[in-house]
Amino acid sequence: MAVDDVDSTLALMGPRLRAAREHHGATLAGVSRATGISTSTLSRIETGRRKPTLEVLLQLAKEYGVSLDELAGTAPAPVAKPRATVPLSFGDDKAVLPLTRYVGGLHAHKHVLPALEDPPARPRQVSHDGYEWLCVLYGRLWLALGDQDVILTPGDVAEFDTRTPHGLANTSPGGPVEYLIMFGPQGERLRPRTPPATGRGPVTERPLNQHL
Repeated sequence: MAVDDVDSTLALMGPRLRAAREHHGATLAGVSRATGISTSTLSRIETGRRKPTLEVLLQLAKEYGVSLDELAGTAPAPVAKPRATVPLSFGDDKAVLPLTRYVGGLHAHKHVLPALEDPPARPRQVSHDGYEWLCVLYGRLWLALGDQDVILTPGDVAEFDTRTPHGLANTSPGGPVEYLIMFGPQGERLRPRTPPATGRGPVTERPLNQHL
């Protein structure tokens, strides 16, 4: 393998490791406890600020249940096996149902935030590399995007660069909120391919509700 190919493979290793961890349903802290690799080292590897050693790659491949070829992007596409679609649970009671089997590239999840008894505080914001698209299926979703606050209702769609601080919260009175997320860890975006309508009036987009 040429030097340029090696550098290119290593540059893509971080996003693939992150995608593999998220598909595994693990947090950086959980992987750190399981492998003994510090969270700061894992974070630097995932963001490309540090190149992983072979020993680290072997540990992470075993932890995530993937091969080194998959992490390097040289493995053939695997045949998906039937599996139970059991939602993953997180500490905030959020349920996440993976909709794709992936190591890198665009991937999708369905998220469900439970009902709250008290009005929610402004969502805690995070930022990271990538691009995100979300669509609300049920309930009212609070999107805190930078300095903006947007309430999304069923059918509303939002997309944004995830380097912008962002956070989500359920703001439905007494009920859950369900939404779909498409995420491109390397900035991949959806590509609309809708053909022009024939014999119909112009299609207009419904604006997002920009109030709390």
